[in-house]
Amino acid sequence: MNHPELLIIGLFRALVEVAGLFLLGQGLLALLAGRRRHDNTMYRLFLIVTGPVVKVTRMLTPRQIIDKHLPFIAFAVLFWLWIALNWLKKLYCDSHLLQCF
Repeated sequence: MNHPELLIIGLFRALVEVAGLFLLGQGLLALLAGRRRHDNTMYRLFLIVTGPVVKVTRMLTPRQIIDKHLPFIAFAVLFWLWIALNWLKKLYCDSHLLQCF
């Protein structure tokens, strides 16, 4: 491949998409399962996968934000990171005269 930077941007974008979709799935399963969500095996799997994203979000946010709101903030951060990576990919493709999209 002649453009490894484009591959790196694509890999980061894919990781952000997967993490965002897992957070979205965790939220939907929490709505469906209700109070017994912690007994659900899939919900625990979602917690394991999204745990690093939520921990990084906890380090970036002030202490006044309660832990219950962290997944929402993590999803918002991932969404804007995904938008930024799309913009970065477009800039890269335009500057190298590539048709990437």
